[in-house]
Amino acid sequence: MLILNDAYMDVNHAFLNTFLDVSEESYKQLLKLSTIRDLKAGDQVSKNGEVPTKIYLLESGTMRAYLSSKEGKEYTKSFFTSFSFVGSLTALVQKSPSKLIYEALTACKVYELNFADFKELCNRDLRISALYNKVLEHIFIKYEERQLELISMDATARYLKLQKEMPDIEKSIPQYQIASYLSISPVQLSRIRKKLKSN
Repeated sequence: MLILNDAYMDVNHAFLNTFLDVSEESYKQLLKLSTIRDLKAGDQVSKNGEVPTKIYLLESGTMRAYLSSKEGKEYTKSFFTSFSFVGSLTALVQKSPSKLIYEALTACKVYELNFADFKELCNRDLRISALYNKVLEHIFIKYEERQLELISMDATARYLKLQKEMPDIEKSIPQYQIASYLSISPVQLSRIRKKLKSN
């Protein structure tokens, strides 16, 4: 495992503490299970049809989760930016093949953890177990927010919300992927952008 300097440890420890207070000892135990990986744009950490065994904390960069149809059409489920948890939770918990592909869109730095080892740590460390529960709550809340967006907001409102959450989205993500995430066509997205610029 990599040895991290104090400043590097502090920023990641601080992030985890936004969910609940994690003691320094618990944090160090978590770090012992972690390996830092540098990803290039296009690198995939989880593929469709494979049974995943790892979870990731995205420290920097942009990633996405998407479904690819037999015809080659892509459906973007999620974008991930710095300090996001990345991985197919359903496939990990059920130990089943993932239906999604998790891919780096830019150069990324991630913490990689073996999910089974992490769950074992949860059994030994009640604070890490509590952290896991808080993260699951966070993931569920984000999922519900996403579903509500799709049924209660029009495409323009969804686009503006995404821009607010990811100000540099136009620089790092292709238009067709943004359109897919918004559940519209690239042509519709182009019209929305043109209309917003003219206002």
